[in-house]
Amino acid sequence: MDLRHLRYYVAVAEERHFGRAAERLHMAQPPLSQAIRRLETELGVQLLDRTTRRVDLTEAGRAYLERARAILAEVDEAADLARRVAAGVVGRLAIGCVGSATYSLLPTLSRHLAAELPGVDFSFRGEMLAPDQAEGLRTGAIDVALLRPPAADPSLVVRLLRRDRLVVALPADHALAGRPRVRAADLAGTDLIVHSADRRSVMYDVVLRVLRDAGVEPRIRHEVGETSTLITLVAGGLGAAVAPEPVTALTLPGVVYLPLVQPVTTVELAVAHRADRSEPHLLRTVEVIRQMFHPPVGTGQADTDAPPAAG
Repeated sequence: MDLRHLRYYVAVAEERHFGRAAERLHMAQPPLSQAIRRLETELGVQLLDRTTRRVDLTEAGRAYLERARAILAEVDEAADLARRVAAGVVGRLAIGCVGSATYSLLPTLSRHLAAELPGVDFSFRGEMLAPDQAEGLRTGAIDVALLRPPAADPSLVVRLLRRDRLVVALPADHALAGRPRVRAADLAGTDLIVHSADRRSVMYDVVLRVLRDAGVEPRIRHEVGETSTLITLVAGGLGAAVAPEPVTALTLPGVVYLPLVQPVTTVELAVAHRADRSEPHLLRTVEVIRQMFHPPVGTGQADTDAPPAAG
């Protein structure tokens, strides 16, 4: 059935007058009258009682009006949904966050995404190591990742958001805790807590490289999978830890954070998704995240892309 005839009928039924209905529909009266006649012929029932002054509905016409309104409402709703899906403002996405981003970024990110894309249902997974995030993207367990870039992977699109400097987390009673800053060489002989090597943590390789480049052979006491556990063990006096600066958002009694000044080292934070994913709401979400770090030209900051970093 032609949906235009449904709209024509609803207009005539609500106006109870062909002339007013024609004005409402922005069409001439004769074609409107002919369309309603064709509709009645197609249905095999009389929908309207016509007089020279007004139009009344038959019992069949009243029943048909109720259903016609419901059908048109559903059609309009479907069209609106299609437009919103195409615009990337509805959908469902799971976002995985690396440990330090969980504390420093997730609270702001969740509020920003809710404000910018209120029709998208977001869920979040925190404390994910980069290899687990990459695997989650490949399997569909998560849709978007905020990660420390892994080795180049052609199945993923990875875009740089920022570079974070490293800090040293120390127990408050540690001999170095009273200093304003720490050099990598100062950590010689200090027990260390690091992210897990078995789980292929990016930070594990970074920390070992920084220390060995400074001539320090790392004395690893504990390996952990979560940044919160890393800092908790530091608070317990079990050792020191080298971590990205955003971890300082995780405040615990008994922990002191000091900048690592020699060497000055940064680690990348990036947003990633699978290269074969092109749903509008996913791409829109990635763009909203990028603009949090790289506002459009004219706001004083430049947009930056970078290839994935190794490790």
